[in-house]
Amino acid sequence: MFLVGLTGGIASGKSAVSSMLRELGCPIIDADVVARKVVEPHTPAYSRIVYHFGHEVLLENGQIDRQKLGQIIFAHEEKRRLLNSITHPEIHKAMLKEIIFYFLRGYLFDLKHFVAKAEMGVIFKRKSVTLHSDPATQLQRLMQRDNLTQEQAEQRVAAQMPLNEKRGLANHVIENSGSREETHRQVLQLHTKLEDSMDFLLVRVIAVAATAGLSGMLLYAAKLLLS
Repeated sequence: MFLVGLTGGIASGKSAVSSMLRELGCPIIDADVVARKVVEPHTPAYSRIVYHFGHEVLLENGQIDRQKLGQIIFAHEEKRRLLNSITHPEIHKAMLKEIIFYFLRGYLFDLKHFVAKAEMGVIFKRKSVTLHSDPATQLQRLMQRDNLTQEQAEQRVAAQMPLNEKRGLANHVIENSGSREETHRQVLQLHTKLEDSMDFLLVRVIAVAATAGLSGMLLYAAKLLLS
C-alpha cells in the first residue's frame, strides 16, 4: 500500500475524479468529509471554533454554519490561519486512523483527497496528482456550485495556492477543463500507471513480510494456548 495525494483548487473537480477512482476500487480518504466530522458538536475543534468565532457561526441546530464561517475566513487571512490551526491537527489525526484501517485491510494504494499546501509539499512528494482547469471554468463552476457572486468566488480562489503552482509540484496532472469523458479517460490512464508503479515496492514487501510474520506468531501462540 502507498499513498497518493489528490489535490486541486476549489471547484477543480476533485469530487468527480474521486468518484471515478472509487469506482475503480481505490479507497478514498476525503479531507472535506473528515473536516466536517472533526467540527461536529461536542468535538474539541467545535468547542475551540465557538470560543474564537462566537455563537454567530452556528446554525439553529447547533451545527457549524459553514457558509457564514467561510465568509469570515475568506475575508480575513488571520482568521483563516486561526481556523486552520484548530482543524488541521484534528483532520490529520482522523486521516491517519483511516490510513491504518485501509492498510490493515490490504489495499494496494489509497488516495488522500485534500487541499492543504503543507500536505502536498511534505507528505506526497513521491506521488501526487493535481487537477487543473482553466481559471474561467473554475470560477464558473464555483459560482454555480456554491451560489456565489463573481466577487465572492474570486475571493475564495485567491485565498488558495494558485493552480499553476500546484501543477508544478505534482507528479501527475489531470486536465479537467473539458468533458467528463475526457477526464475519465485521463483517470483510467492514471489508474493503470499507479497499478504498474514499482514505487515503494521494497517498503511494501517488508510491510507484508512483517504482517505475515506477526500473523504467524499470533497463530503459533494461539495453538500453544489451546493445546
